[in-house]
Amino acid sequence: MALDSLAGQLVPRERLADIPALVKAYHELAPDPEVSAQGISFGTSGHRGCALTRSFNRHHILAITQAVCEYRREAGINGPVFVGQDTHALSAPAQEDTIEVLAGNGVTTLIAADNGFTPTPLVSFAVLAHNRQNSEQADGIVISPSHNPPEDGGFKYNPPNGGPADVDITSRIQQRANDILRDGLRDVVKLDYQAALQSEFVRHFDYVSPYVEALAAIIDMEAIRSAGLKIGVDPLGGASIAVYQKINEVYGLGMDIVNPDVDPAFAFMTLDHDGKIRMDCSSPYAMASLVALKDRFDIAFANDVDSDRHGIVTPSGGLMNPNHYLSVAISYLFQQRRGWPDTTRVGKTLVSSAMIDRVTADLGRTVIEVPVGFKWFVDGLLSGELGFGGEESAGASFLRFDGSVWTTDKDGIILNLLAAEICAKTGRDPSQLYQQLEDRFGKSYYTRVDAPASNEQKLAIKSLDAKAVTLATLAGEPVDSVMTTAPGNNAAIGGVKVTARNSWFALRPSGTEAIYKIYAESFISEEHLQQVLREVKQFVTQTLG
Repeated sequence: MALDSLAGQLVPRERLADIPALVKAYHELAPDPEVSAQGISFGTSGHRGCALTRSFNRHHILAITQAVCEYRREAGINGPVFVGQDTHALSAPAQEDTIEVLAGNGVTTLIAADNGFTPTPLVSFAVLAHNRQNSEQADGIVISPSHNPPEDGGFKYNPPNGGPADVDITSRIQQRANDILRDGLRDVVKLDYQAALQSEFVRHFDYVSPYVEALAAIIDMEAIRSAGLKIGVDPLGGASIAVYQKINEVYGLGMDIVNPDVDPAFAFMTLDHDGKIRMDCSSPYAMASLVALKDRFDIAFANDVDSDRHGIVTPSGGLMNPNHYLSVAISYLFQQRRGWPDTTRVGKTLVSSAMIDRVTADLGRTVIEVPVGFKWFVDGLLSGELGFGGEESAGASFLRFDGSVWTTDKDGIILNLLAAEICAKTGRDPSQLYQQLEDRFGKSYYTRVDAPASNEQKLAIKSLDAKAVTLATLAGEPVDSVMTTAPGNNAAIGGVKVTARNSWFALRPSGTEAIYKIYAESFISEEHLQQVLREVKQFVTQTLG
């Protein structure tokens, strides 16, 4: 895709969202449930949309929350629901509507005080902490579109395991919610918002303190403090601001929170590659402001708006590629965490770098390779089978020092703090450590490319049979495997992955745009990677038309 002429520059006023108009559209525009783009669709991270396009409006939230209440009753979930919201403009009104329906259905609801913001990992942490101590199991709702533009809203459900709901659960909720929409919301049971707040069902909960105070069980906070590191953190106007302030208070790290402001228009951001405002902490364009400060700090980092993703900035290398940092984190953790059993394994999505495979093999550990989506790591993190679960889009979590679960959702905060621990205990920043990995295991050339695709092509990619992939070689090397299911759990990829000794590619259709995604990697050269991409596009043209 072409690079926008203003990519990496501060947002011009004319590109800012009209927040009052957006919120007005949320309340006043009604979706047409017979138009697929205006219905409810749970992707890998819940339902997302925009009020202006009638894909994220009050009707959607009322219907989804009612469907969640009915699912809870059917599943016998009778504990409280922990509800968190981020700083997107649509999150606050969506939380109000969520509370109305939860209270109307008699569900005990725990929200942050003063209508505050709650990062995704803190919801997961709270759910798991409650369920360890109570027979009545709790679950969670996160109201956030993650790093998406300011105009977007999102709603995600986490069952009692604390992580993103699996496909069986989200399919049930999605189907029932769409039925409620089509029936004119007649089955929605709710209280007036003020009545809900004053009812016995809504309580305030301190999400921040228990999480921050427990950090010493997963990160060597004393090593970070003793090292006297100069640390910069940019919450990108998101829900983690209060968390980092509390970390400074409890542990005395003296982190410089370079951007403590909350602005639903996100006017302080630099534009992403396509000219959109996107709080993507793995994008060098969205992260340009923090990268420009890299020489002021020994280590700097950022989170997206709901804090489930991490972005690491080092003085030696600038913004790290997420695959590079995942590789360093795995290498470090599995050598340093002596309390983890020898059988503990590494979880990775199948479109993550094969550097992870090489590092893990050298550690004498096993990789569990799963489809895209953090939900595939939930059971392994909960049981301790996985010491680490990570995906190429800068989302990961790992176990406590004693090998027990921390969160079962992505946690960008601990991944950021881990980078500081690495600096404190090794005397090197993560970019320098990644260079050592490349010196040992070879240089990785990795990319993701989006290509236009019709609905027919997208469906064909999603339903590809491995036998239909007749490639004998890939960029001059014999093809080793063709996969349409992930080797780690035999779940469908929703596309295909082809591997050779020093390269691989994967194809997946987008769930929301008229494109398909090509992931590819070579351990030979940039030219070899480009050859892989040419052969992939030729394969798509010849096979799918």
